[in-house]
Amino acid sequence: MAQAVGTQVMPRFREAKRTSSKLKYSNFIVVAIILMFVALIYVGAHIRMTELEYNVAAELSTRQVKLEEQNKLKLEYAMLKSPQRIESVARNKLQMSYPENNQVIVLKNSGE
Repeated sequence: MAQAVGTQVMPRFREAKRTSSKLKYSNFIVVAIILMFVALIYVGAHIRMTELEYNVAAELSTRQVKLEEQNKLKLEYAMLKSPQRIESVARNKLQMSYPENNQVIVLKNSGE
């Protein structure tokens, strides 16, 4: 009889041990999966942040190029509208000259 009692107790102990290890193993898997998802989210956010930093750097570079171009255009505009250049173009390219005294007609203001 002692053997019968001993054999009955033994299988129950093994069953309890198996369910306990299954619970620990499944909990470990769940925790591991959660940690993987958290790690993936973190890595994805870090990659997105790096992409945005590259985009900002590219836009700042483009802005600097545009500012340099604007300064060059302002300088060119100032040179093109200078009175000396306009007079030079009028004399050389358009063959213009100052009017003679008899070609000038002075109009008086009608408001006076």
